[in-house]
Amino acid sequence: MLESTVFYLFSAVLLFAGLRVITARNPVHGVLFLVLAFFTAAAIWLLLRAEFLAIALVVVYVGAVMVLFLFVVMMLDINIERVREGFWRNLPLALVVGVIMVWEMIAVVAYRYWGTGTPAEPPPGYSNTKALGRVLYTDYAYAFEIAGVVLLVAIVAAIALTLRRRKDSRSQDPSQQVRARREERVRLVSMPAEKE
Repeated sequence: MLESTVFYLFSAVLLFAGLRVITARNPVHGVLFLVLAFFTAAAIWLLLRAEFLAIALVVVYVGAVMVLFLFVVMMLDINIERVREGFWRNLPLALVVGVIMVWEMIAVVAYRYWGTGTPAEPPPGYSNTKALGRVLYTDYAYAFEIAGVVLLVAIVAAIALTLRRRKDSRSQDPSQQVRARREERVRLVSMPAEKE
């Protein structure tokens, strides 16, 4: 009973944080609510006995990705009014996606309470990290490798799209430095000494 109460409490906080991510007027506040949503999702995964996924969510997303998002949002000068212009245009699609997600959540909760059977407790000494690694690297090894290649291509594409040649930046050409001769670089000038 206590576990169900804590689960519904964390779920309510997660839904509130997710709603505030998309409704916050300040982008920094939206990022901070997203951090709250990730922490709450990690707590729910701990309740579901998925400790490895919970720690990975905190370390990877909260510790790295969200800090990067926060710095990018704070450093960019985002025009909030221009971003809000497309809100009403995208609202119908957003409502359809939201209704589908709510239906999926209701279906999962309904199956848990009115479905057949109850979930079995794991045996003593069971490690979900070991089970996750075994399944990931045996049954889904090719899918895991393909996902890694897709992420690598996405990183290279993001770098290529954002790389801009600046005319005012200075760079060195090593081939010109190697071809340089002393006579071209240094000029000795003989000057007479000054007399008082």
